[in-house]
Amino acid sequence: MAWSALGLAATPALAQSCPALKPVGQRSGTWLSGDLHLHSRHSLDSTHNEIAKIIAFAEGAGFGFLAITDHDNHVDGAVADHTWADPEHGSDSLVLLYGAEFTTHRGHANTFSAEPYDHQALWDARDADDAELNPLIETLGIHFSANHPENNDPFSFSYDQVDSIEVWNSVQMTSGVTVWDDLLKSGRRITGRGGSDAHHGAPDDGEESGSNSYERWFNYVGTPTTWVYAGDAGAPDVIAALDSGRVSISANPYGPRVELFADLDRDGVMDAAMGDAVCAHGEPVRFEARLSGGRSEHGRRYRVTVFRNGATWLETRTDPDTGAVVFEDTPPAGERTYYRVEINGRKDAYPGVGLSRFIGGDLVAMSNPIYFNYE
Repeated sequence: MAWSALGLAATPALAQSCPALKPVGQRSGTWLSGDLHLHSRHSLDSTHNEIAKIIAFAEGAGFGFLAITDHDNHVDGAVADHTWADPEHGSDSLVLLYGAEFTTHRGHANTFSAEPYDHQALWDARDADDAELNPLIETLGIHFSANHPENNDPFSFSYDQVDSIEVWNSVQMTSGVTVWDDLLKSGRRITGRGGSDAHHGAPDDGEESGSNSYERWFNYVGTPTTWVYAGDAGAPDVIAALDSGRVSISANPYGPRVELFADLDRDGVMDAAMGDAVCAHGEPVRFEARLSGGRSEHGRRYRVTVFRNGATWLETRTDPDTGAVVFEDTPPAGERTYYRVEINGRKDAYPGVGLSRFIGGDLVAMSNPIYFNYE
């Protein structure tokens, strides 16, 4: 369901003491699907993955945006002369972000920008301490995102310079969620996002190739898919949505995404959505988690886990007709509290990446949090 269909009224009782927050129903925007971690032939460890192949696949699957994030260490930081300058790096229907995978001894991070920036300067500062690196990131104006923080390349830069964190990497790895929850509990508001980290396209007919090239049959563009609720369909709006946490993650673009809302005064009007920070006054709040899209089998019920401050607070199932779950809780006055949800069940089929529904468990979708008493 579009946010605009969820109500129009404000919440006068809370507006007097909380920061001004436009009710959900008054927010215009569009849900766009995309992938924020992809490697083309400009990454030396990729196989049969030309930019044209990636973009054509994404266009066919109805994506709205992509970030092709090749390893900067493979080109000594000169991604502007390689990935960005590739004649294939263009699309009439996709928003293509400018970025790369910052590939260092201290871990990996993705950079995202609406326009070209001086990535060479970032690469040259890869061994600088955080006191030098943080101002550079701010000066470059990039969205800085930690990659697979608990993988073999653990992220050891300061999280105080991070705008988002990859909590779902490839078709199966979600170990970054633990790091994310710890950061959120510490009072940081950091967006959770996904990324396929796909390196390998399908081999051409009759061409010999290594086994890695077959990864595309279970892990390719959009496994998982990151969705952003953007004010418009342009690159700056995609970045703004990432910055603000208006983000949901699904197993693939054909499956359902989950949207989380809060009715602060239980009047039937949704006042807050993912990424919002609101005040808690010790009064009950009604929440709604709703699945949108997917659900190709009518009557399918999904398992819903509600996390409160990183711990399982409620386990339930969606309504088979509406795909929604409604629950209530009382966030304590004067204490930081956040809520997010995960959805498990049968994953929808993904044409062209057919084995992905059978690999990596049954996680279907994940929301970003709604925050109480954070700022």
